[in-house]
Amino acid sequence: MRRLTAAALAVAGTLALAGCGGSDGSGSGAAELSVGSAYMPQPVSDMAAGFLTITNDGDTADRLTGVSSDAAGQVTVHETVDGSMREVEALDIPAHGSLVLASGGNHLMFEQLKQKPKQGQTVSVELRFAHSDPVTVELPVKSATYVPKTGH
Repeated sequence: MRRLTAAALAVAGTLALAGCGGSDGSGSGAAELSVGSAYMPQPVSDMAAGFLTITNDGDTADRLTGVSSDAAGQVTVHETVDGSMREVEALDIPAHGSLVLASGGNHLMFEQLKQKPKQGQTVSVELRFAHSDPVTVELPVKSATYVPKTGH
């Protein structure tokens, strides 16, 4: 019984300490990330775009630093400035704010698709961050002309 109690205390202590990680100075707590409004328009070539919103309810800013997917040879992060898109190494996710990847703006670019996903299927992606653990997201494939009614 003593061993079980000691093990339970050790686990509880570890969990408590996990929430006490260092801060990068931009807030007193960790980033608290969630992902919503994710989708991919059905691709018409060997490239596709991906859109989603990453919400940070935490006190610390984070950065989207990378994306990967088994569906493509490469997935890159792009920003759109003055109507021109370019690949970037990272995009900021402000504390108590959101990073919106939307049609006509910042987005994910899937290059060298291994097969063209069809409407109704899903594409799995892993999002990587500067400070937070990776997050796996399923992007439902929508029609090529899909326009969301809410979100972005």
